[in-house]
Amino acid sequence: MLPENTEEDLRRIDEALEAARAVFARYTPGEVEARRKLSDQPGFDPVTEADTEVDTLLRRLLPHDGEGWLSEETVDDPSRLERDRVWVVDPLDGTREFVEGIPEWCVSVGLVIGGAPVAGGILNPATGQKILGARGHGVTLDGQPVQVSGRPGLAGATVLASRSEVRRKEWEGYREDLFTIRPCGSVAFKLAQVAAGLADATWTLVPKHEWDVAAGVALLLAAGGTAWENGPGTPVPFNRPKPKLTRLLAAPPQLVGDIEAEIARRGLTLPV
Repeated sequence: MLPENTEEDLRRIDEALEAARAVFARYTPGEVEARRKLSDQPGFDPVTEADTEVDTLLRRLLPHDGEGWLSEETVDDPSRLERDRVWVVDPLDGTREFVEGIPEWCVSVGLVIGGAPVAGGILNPATGQKILGARGHGVTLDGQPVQVSGRPGLAGATVLASRSEVRRKEWEGYREDLFTIRPCGSVAFKLAQVAAGLADATWTLVPKHEWDVAAGVALLLAAGGTAWENGPGTPVPFNRPKPKLTRLLAAPPQLVGDIEAEIARRGLTLPV
């Protein structure tokens, strides 16, 4: 059952994103200092002053009494597991792109209720795009209604791939004569683009944290799409004790079969 106060939740998300936009206006992407942080992910995992400043801002604006909080830049508080309503946030998803001046980073705000992603908002200050929505309310891109692609199959599709995964050659072996693979940084921004019909699908076969994807999955579901981890048709649960997904695939429902078939084909034909 959808919450009765979704309009209020969307207003809070929108206002929080606009407040974050004002903070990022003080920074110049490509000209910011970054430090390395401890991470279980391979390679350089940067963090900047902007990450922590926006995290503090969002935590002040979003959660009300009785609501939980989960953010990449905040030490996890297990009390969130006792909350029905939990804000799942990445104050700067795509920090590496932010540092390098590549316009593929965003602020990601998701609201999870009863373990389900219900509402979300993603703002890319570099491109000016703001994608906002909730299940039962639809999705807007800069105030205009949008929905997932109506493409009937993978032929001719645009699939967004992790820029880091492409660099590591993890996307070799897919049929680029069938569909276009377009590298993109932030996974939250990739999911939002699929929700808005700006791309047809995205997937990653490596683990992702909940804060990377909660807002994007909420938007995708609100726009008529589907997301799966353990198989098509199985809801992706959020607010887990260990907030990490093994993989995530996202697309309009009619592309699910083609995507799973392509992943299986690619896996069988690549050398071990």
